[in-house]
Amino acid sequence: MVMFVSHVPTRRFGFIDLFVLLFVFALLFSILHLGSGMVAPLTTDEKIVVSTDPADLPYYAGRSVLRMFLAYGASLAFTLLYGSLAAKNKTAEKLLIPLLDILQSLPVLGFLSVTISMFMGMTPGNLFGVELASIFAIFTGQAWNMTFSYYHSLITLPQDLQEASTVLGFNWWQKFIRLEVPFATISLVWNSMMSFGGGWFFLAASEAITVLNRDIRLPGLGSFTAAAAEAGDMTALCWAIFAMVATIVLIDQLFWRPIVVWSQKFKMERTESQIAATSFVYDFLQRSMLAGWLGKTLIVPLLAAASCIMNGLAHWGERMQSRFGRQPRRFGAPNVLKGLLGLVAVAFVGQQSYAGLAVLTSLSAESWLEIVRLGALTFGRVMVATGLGILWAVPVGVWIGSNPRWSRFCQPLVQVAASFPANMIYPLVAILYLRFAVNFEIGAIPLMMLGTQWYILFNVIAGAMAIPNDLSEAATIFKLTGWQRWRKMILPAIFPHLVTSCITASGGAWNASIVSELVIWRENRLEATGLGAFISRVTEAGDWAGILAGILVMCLFVVFVNRFFWRRLYELAETQYHLN
Repeated sequence: MVMFVSHVPTRRFGFIDLFVLLFVFALLFSILHLGSGMVAPLTTDEKIVVSTDPADLPYYAGRSVLRMFLAYGASLAFTLLYGSLAAKNKTAEKLLIPLLDILQSLPVLGFLSVTISMFMGMTPGNLFGVELASIFAIFTGQAWNMTFSYYHSLITLPQDLQEASTVLGFNWWQKFIRLEVPFATISLVWNSMMSFGGGWFFLAASEAITVLNRDIRLPGLGSFTAAAAEAGDMTALCWAIFAMVATIVLIDQLFWRPIVVWSQKFKMERTESQIAATSFVYDFLQRSMLAGWLGKTLIVPLLAAASCIMNGLAHWGERMQSRFGRQPRRFGAPNVLKGLLGLVAVAFVGQQSYAGLAVLTSLSAESWLEIVRLGALTFGRVMVATGLGILWAVPVGVWIGSNPRWSRFCQPLVQVAASFPANMIYPLVAILYLRFAVNFEIGAIPLMMLGTQWYILFNVIAGAMAIPNDLSEAATIFKLTGWQRWRKMILPAIFPHLVTSCITASGGAWNASIVSELVIWRENRLEATGLGAFISRVTEAGDWAGILAGILVMCLFVVFVNRFFWRRLYELAETQYHLN
């Protein structure tokens, strides 16, 4: 008997693998080199001098990128944990979502004011504490948008998929890894890109820390830009802008674009899209023998081991629940531990609240009324900026997300525009405003839009990309065109994403007001009457009463609008406008 064996060509070590190997070694060496600079010694009377020499920009860019990715890793872990808890526990949801509203409204300078002394005290005589404060500030510019996106994906999970996971007997870990994360992947990837861009926006504030009469500069693109702006050095500022654009493009092509292509495998559809997204880096790695070998011998076993451990924990939890579920143990060790932790948390919050109230009582009634008036003015700018962002971002986002060919071309451009910290060009805008005598009370709105409109665009793109291809084909069969197609398919499909984007965009606009209502160029000071400019002034002066009052008023505005307006739209999206 003759047997014919078909030989499948195996990949051999070649030029692609050599390039991958050199890249991996270069990446590891860069991380070690840049990381060593984060733990340098630092004395209390020593001041870090930030250079404005373009030759230092590659090193500064590396330090900034390392901080950004460390903050992103923390943001991703926070997103998965916080979003899952808020979506699956109705009792926790009532506390966690309003708390998230408050957290996203807190300005980065407010976080820095509270945490800078704590982080510096953790590592006295070392730069690492300041680095942690900077990373935490970047984290606060990334985490909230990602968490809102993931939470919203979980609460709009199709009912038939949830029932299928129950029929298949999935435990909580299997449901998390096989259903919830895959369903949320597309939206989470695009919101991650947007959140990463949000980190760039506050890079200058997190690297050139000027709070509570402290002036601390860390080597990085943000501090380089701040130093160039303070010196009025247009040449150095242009070099910084060039370095920022180059860095963003490289990160987009080497990191985000391959992830976008990979995420398309999680799109819900029964028919295959005619045009697939592509990435030369993704294709490059697919052809690499070394990348495949590393995946099979290192990554896959590690993931399998982690999944095995989590499955074991899930099964153990189910056995414990079935054994003790019908026998409530009011005084068991877990409940006692929870009670003690709760008492400690209440005591800590009470002590901090008492200290804060003692500071706030020093303000007069007139001061409070003035701060509320400033908050109302900033609220008006926030709503105008959000509305203008919706007008252009919805049609453009649907067009990009519905056309994979154009998405491949537009994504790098959108990523650069969204990730580029708009406050880097604020000095250039200030020159134009001064030249043409623009009223800054109105001129602050476009500056605010530069940092917030991208939340809407990225969420709409994610929503349009997540529309199943079979729905598009059904709309074509029923000859839905023009406004009918928008009203019956597109708007209902992207509505949940649009609501999420509006919540995060309005929160981002409040945060952006800190830097967009007060712009300084040399001896010129452009200031709009509003809460953002007020918080900037009192933070720089170290006025604790003003800082706490400004943050409190801002939080109250955000929570009020979110609970009585955006939350109702959230409920509408959850009940009527989701795939089921």
